[in-house]
Amino acid sequence: MRGGTLRNFLNYMKKQYYAHTLEGKPPAKWQLLEDHLKNVSGMATEFARPFGGDKWACLAGLWHDLGKYADAFQQKLYVENGIESHLETNSGKVVHSEAGGHLTVLNKWKGAARIISWLIMGHHTGLTDFESDLVGAKALEPKMRDPERSEKIIKNATESIIDQIMPRQTIPLGADPSFFIRMLFSCLVDADFLDTEAFMDKDRKSSRNYDYPSFRSLLAAFDNHMNELCKGVTATPVNTIRAQVLEQCRQKAESNPTVFSLTVPTGGGKTLASLAFALRHAVKHKKQRIIYVIPYTSIIEQVAEVFRGISGFENAVIEHHSNLAETEENKETVRNRLASENWDAPLIVTTSVQFFESLYACRTSRCRKLHNIVNSVVIFDEAQCLPPEYLRPVVFAIRELFRHYKVTPLLCTATQPVLTKTDEFDFKFKEGFDSVTEIVDNAEELAEKLKRVELVLYGGSMETVTFSDLANAIQAEGQSVLCIVNRKEDARTLAHLLPEDRTLHLSTNMCAEHRSYTLKKIKACLGNGSDTIYVVSTSLVEAGVDIDFPVVYRALTGLDSIAQAAGRCNREGYLSEPGRTVVFVPVKQPGYAAQPASIASELLAGDDLSNLLSPDNYEQYFRQRFWQLGQDALDKKQIMQLLSGHMNYYYRSAAQQLKFVEDDWQESIVVPYGKALELLARLIDEPWHQRRILRELGRFSVSIPKYLFQALVSRDYLRETGYPELYMLDCTLYDDQYGFVTPDESIGADPEKFFA
Repeated sequence: MRGGTLRNFLNYMKKQYYAHTLEGKPPAKWQLLEDHLKNVSGMATEFARPFGGDKWACLAGLWHDLGKYADAFQQKLYVENGIESHLETNSGKVVHSEAGGHLTVLNKWKGAARIISWLIMGHHTGLTDFESDLVGAKALEPKMRDPERSEKIIKNATESIIDQIMPRQTIPLGADPSFFIRMLFSCLVDADFLDTEAFMDKDRKSSRNYDYPSFRSLLAAFDNHMNELCKGVTATPVNTIRAQVLEQCRQKAESNPTVFSLTVPTGGGKTLASLAFALRHAVKHKKQRIIYVIPYTSIIEQVAEVFRGISGFENAVIEHHSNLAETEENKETVRNRLASENWDAPLIVTTSVQFFESLYACRTSRCRKLHNIVNSVVIFDEAQCLPPEYLRPVVFAIRELFRHYKVTPLLCTATQPVLTKTDEFDFKFKEGFDSVTEIVDNAEELAEKLKRVELVLYGGSMETVTFSDLANAIQAEGQSVLCIVNRKEDARTLAHLLPEDRTLHLSTNMCAEHRSYTLKKIKACLGNGSDTIYVVSTSLVEAGVDIDFPVVYRALTGLDSIAQAAGRCNREGYLSEPGRTVVFVPVKQPGYAAQPASIASELLAGDDLSNLLSPDNYEQYFRQRFWQLGQDALDKKQIMQLLSGHMNYYYRSAAQQLKFVEDDWQESIVVPYGKALELLARLIDEPWHQRRILRELGRFSVSIPKYLFQALVSRDYLRETGYPELYMLDCTLYDDQYGFVTPDESIGADPEKFFA
């Protein structure tokens, strides 16, 4: 036996069992298994205490690694570290997550067996389906997983670990069991991650021990910032209303927690007003953090910068989204990256995709942050953007967080969707909120006071209009115009018909870096005031993008999108006359826009459009839209069904089905814009920085349909980069104005026909 120390010999005599080793260190420096189990148990217990799951988490922590008491596992640790083992066994591979789950069966804990199985057996591989081999009846049958072998392994553990009683704790009354299990799972896996990290990587652990500012200090800093901001603001009617909205948010923050809504027309100062509410509410009710959920990455970066611009907030804000580039030092430090793993920071700014896909995830890496949502204020910005096809599971999750996990939700939008239970709506949307408390006193009156736009129909009718006629009408305006269309092909076609030296184009055929540059250019031109520009864009400019045009044209679509488009018109109210938002009917309408456009056209058919953009009409619009879609369409992938039943849950299937951004029909490619080529070279030359560089390359990528991807590869327009499954677009197919274009494409041509 090498090592030769007295401590090693005593450990050998005691037959010590270890959880983790340190490379190059003798067993005396390894982590004892009993210590790891007790550490994880204690941490998981505290994580779960706020929602009444502490007894379950305590037991799961104690038993999650019982399989490591197997001699075969201990022998593996010695062999991997080049140390001669005192153990004599050749019993092969041991799945160390089995034994704890089997112990519940051996103890005949019928009521707890399945819950413990999900938690323990999934703590490395993730939550799985009931019918998988890892959980449910199959996992608990002796023939399938051999609990007798687990029984032999468990005998090696100390009595303090094994001698436990079944948790005398029931799932909170009314709480959804599948959601409760998922939150327990989060507590277990995060505790396991953190304790393992604390032992194996002391530097990484110390990076986590950051003393974040308290909400009291953040609130004081915010109030100082707003006082300074207000000193230099012109007393326009718009700014007066913004001040009123801010004050009402501060007052309502003192109210008891419930589901709140903030219905304020675009340009009404929702971002800072909602933060004022959240900070004051967090101080009053001792909330742990504030989570700001935003639909698009183009908005998330803007909002995070606004928050960081407040003195005292610089180190309190964590962004968590796919476009974050780690090399941007003001955004991504080691501490920020660690905090984003489990959201252990005061103010999190994230995307709807990250938030809701995590709530229904099965993988440990995505689930570990869920327990940190407990006892938070969660602001859902642009709530009208919640995807209808997932609306039932989305609203169900928000309601569950509010009812049983001490979360105060705030639905923040200019066009509030109908998400409450009503007599005529309940049977169609049974997961709706019981009630929603509006923050502003009179949303209708506020909308009237903030009205800065005249809404008109192109030509005064619902007749279709060609792009050629539309281009002529835009130029005839004699001032800067923003035109928003429904399709990328339409944006490119119309932009091509307008003067090249005055026209700017925006669509997702441009990479994120390209779009950011173009938006800065647009704002600079508008700020100049003397330049007339034409901007043609898809809907990506509608939610949260702070631009202000005197005239906006909008292709017929849903009323919520029309209202968002109108929010880019006379946004600051500086015009002496109302701005004009012109709704036109395009020749081609994409299928996804047909139903909302049809409902909007009924409302637009009235003689008087002066009050069309009002909360009452938004309510009417959403009621009709949800009614027409029907209950099944509001849960298109049947997520609720997969997670219903008596402990027969299909976690993995639900996670695979709930995808806000479907990735099975498209491929992401790197485009030759900006420093993309430089990053690709570094990706090959600096393999130790691959993760960081790949994330930064996300800002220089676009997504294209798979059929088009295959066609481009076959014609050598897409080339391998030297990194697995990462392709670079030929420079001839990326345009400085339009972004990605198909080869030899006449503007507006259908790329599918090109490759037919």
